[in-house]
Amino acid sequence: MAHFAQIQDNVVVTVVVVNNEDIQNLPFPESEPVGISFLGNIFPETEWRQTSYNGSFRKNYAGIGYIFDAVRNAFIGPKSYDNWVFNEETCRWVPPIPYPTDGKEYQWDQNGNVWVVIKIPVTIIGA
Repeated sequence: MAHFAQIQDNVVVTVVVVNNEDIQNLPFPESEPVGISFLGNIFPETEWRQTSYNGSFRKNYAGIGYIFDAVRNAFIGPKSYDNWVFNEETCRWVPPIPYPTDGKEYQWDQNGNVWVVIKIPVTIIGA
């Protein structure tokens, strides 16, 4: 299966799956023009770019609302928080402080600029 993102004004508006037979079982990048032609017959006057489910090309799997950056040839997700920074290598937004690796679950506190432990309620079963 091949995945294609429909682009309008550099923004992903939908992602569809195309059967391998419809792209002549070709690998990327050879599959892209075949897939675009196939989709163009179904959805005329639309712009398509192939995306990789495992991020093996174009940096990230496209999602609705992602930007297609033609200069970087990458799909870039929305910025999670105002103080997160863009990583040019991965084309992802990352926190200014790395996620803790102590095995606990955290969420980002935008105002405090820190990771905060998520409090998980504990239910005791039995007497």
